[in-house]
Amino acid sequence: MKASNKVILNTGILYGRMLLTVGISLFATRLVLNALGSTDFGIFNLIAGIIVMLSFLNAAMATSTQRYLSYYQGKKDFVMQQKVFTNSLLLHVVIGTVIVLSLEIAGVYLFDGFLNIANDRVDAAQTVYHFMSVTVFFTIISVPFTGSLIAHENMFWVALVNIVEALLRLLIAFLLYKLSGDKLVIYGILTASLSVVSLLMYAIYCFKSYKDCTLEGLFKINTRLIKELSSFAGWNLFGAVCSLGRTQGLAIILNLFLGTVVNAAYGIASQVSSQLNFFSATLLRTINPQIMKSEGAGDRDRMLRLSMIASKYGFILLALIGIPCIFEMNNILVFWLKDPPKQSSTFCQLILLGTLFNQLTVGLQSAIQARGNIKLYQVLVGTLLILNLPIAYYLLYLGKPAFWVLASYCSMEAIACICRLLFANKLLGLKLMTYIKHVIYPQLLPSLISCIICLGSLWLLKFDFRFIVTGILSAIGFILSLILFGFDKSEVAIFNKLFDKVRSLTSFTTSRSV
Repeated sequence: MKASNKVILNTGILYGRMLLTVGISLFATRLVLNALGSTDFGIFNLIAGIIVMLSFLNAAMATSTQRYLSYYQGKKDFVMQQKVFTNSLLLHVVIGTVIVLSLEIAGVYLFDGFLNIANDRVDAAQTVYHFMSVTVFFTIISVPFTGSLIAHENMFWVALVNIVEALLRLLIAFLLYKLSGDKLVIYGILTASLSVVSLLMYAIYCFKSYKDCTLEGLFKINTRLIKELSSFAGWNLFGAVCSLGRTQGLAIILNLFLGTVVNAAYGIASQVSSQLNFFSATLLRTINPQIMKSEGAGDRDRMLRLSMIASKYGFILLALIGIPCIFEMNNILVFWLKDPPKQSSTFCQLILLGTLFNQLTVGLQSAIQARGNIKLYQVLVGTLLILNLPIAYYLLYLGKPAFWVLASYCSMEAIACICRLLFANKLLGLKLMTYIKHVIYPQLLPSLISCIICLGSLWLLKFDFRFIVTGILSAIGFILSLILFGFDKSEVAIFNKLFDKVRSLTSFTTSRSV
């Protein structure tokens, strides 16, 4: 199958997955919030969230395995692919053990008066923490398997596992209404068990399907390769920890100053952002292996071209839904949750704005990783992101409103984007004007038109489900302006070809029915 066709097929598979999992996850969140209440839901997002969000580290560390597997696939070196897998698996066993021990040690200090949790809920929070810290090990062990699946561009099995996880989360949400006992503890334990199910599904499939996924030679350490993997995974992990530390650190700082109810609002905002981010993350996951393989094959021009496509369409896919959501967030949350925690709307709007900034250079992150030398990049960008924490602490210490913390979040995301552009120019030879011409400029007018349509809808329309009309009108305006002003001739030709295929299929179906 041609690379372009495989990208299109995998994108379709993952978008089908997304339509199912996003709807299921949003409904499950509503059930969980109602079952636990705002206080326990806030505690779960604060305590269990410290560990649950390590699933983001899974994706970050999987990039290391996937990068080297894709790189050697580009070089057509099967022996090195086997060595990459076995050494990566051994490395992640060690990483998982170290992280679990670190979490348990940290837990001693977190629950010794550091976190702002009511005394009668400390024991429940600690129980959840212990159960989930153990399952972090299984999450990390699954990294080489998910990396292998992505490197082989097998998005079907990735999508299937994600759908099973979403369905199990929905089942857990329903069980909260049936089971007796402490619902926070029950929810924490059942949620933690999902990582074991996912690992088994990934591992069994990979061992059966791919010859490079083997335990043969597991303890035959290739010193040079393990150093490369450790360095790449370590610096990639550093960047992921900075991003994760920023996200969860803000939750802790908000908790220290404002309590668990604000954590519930922040947790809802994080949920909304992560669900909408699936649109662009899906595209990046399908293009990422091709970016790595192009670099492995020595085709730098194709690698840069793909990274710009990832950034452009990553922003488009998020903006298409994200812009109307920003304007209609309050109505959406009321429809979704009935009685959302206070400040949820403002938090969601600001986090979505920061995510949109991030998407402008999301492809460049993969391009820099494809090159391999990421130490300086991760240090500078990771430091920028983690600076959110002292800034947030200082703002709240001065008595500023909570939304100032999220405003600083947006500002640091914008600065990080500029930093990525400078790195791409220095390390990869990407000209800044080329990037602006092909990625930034084509999206300015469509985004502006979408905002104008949303504002007009808010001023002119007044009814309960206005957000549906706003979203449809905004999407129409955004897509039409993209076709007229945002796409180049080759992209227009692709869309015309797809339209002709759809029209011919429709004509064929109509003639057959007659």
